[in-house]
Amino acid sequence: MKKIISALILMMTISACHTDKNKNSIEGTWRLVAAEKTEKDSTVSTFDSKTKMIKIINDSHFAFFNHDLNNGKDSSAIFFGGGGKYTLKDSIYTENLEYFNNRKWENNKFEFVVKIKNDTLIQKGIEKIEKLGVDRIITEKYVREK
Repeated sequence: MKKIISALILMMTISACHTDKNKNSIEGTWRLVAAEKTEKDSTVSTFDSKTKMIKIINDSHFAFFNHDLNNGKDSSAIFFGGGGKYTLKDSIYTENLEYFNNRKWENNKFEFVVKIKNDTLIQKGIEKIEKLGVDRIITEKYVREK
């Protein structure tokens, strides 16, 4: 009987000490559910419900992939992806875009403020590439994939 009680106490202690390190962490797989951009005085939604985009973040790198949901069967079919290293200091998340199918975007840095609440990640920041004439604020909302 003492062995059973000891085993139960040990199991309860171990399970009480276990925490899901990713629950409030930026690390994980995220699915885009809303997006908008603001250029000059105009804000428009850039979210396309005919596509699916995920962002995967590990301890040092991020990657994102977007493709149409029609298996490429129409002329509007798109696929894009990119990734690189990132840093996170407090709520400042900085992506260093090392790989992208539009090579003109590579080797640029993008800084965002991130907020994580439960399984929702919101990132807001500026995309600016002078040589391409890109200068806009983007806001993206992701939910954690299970």
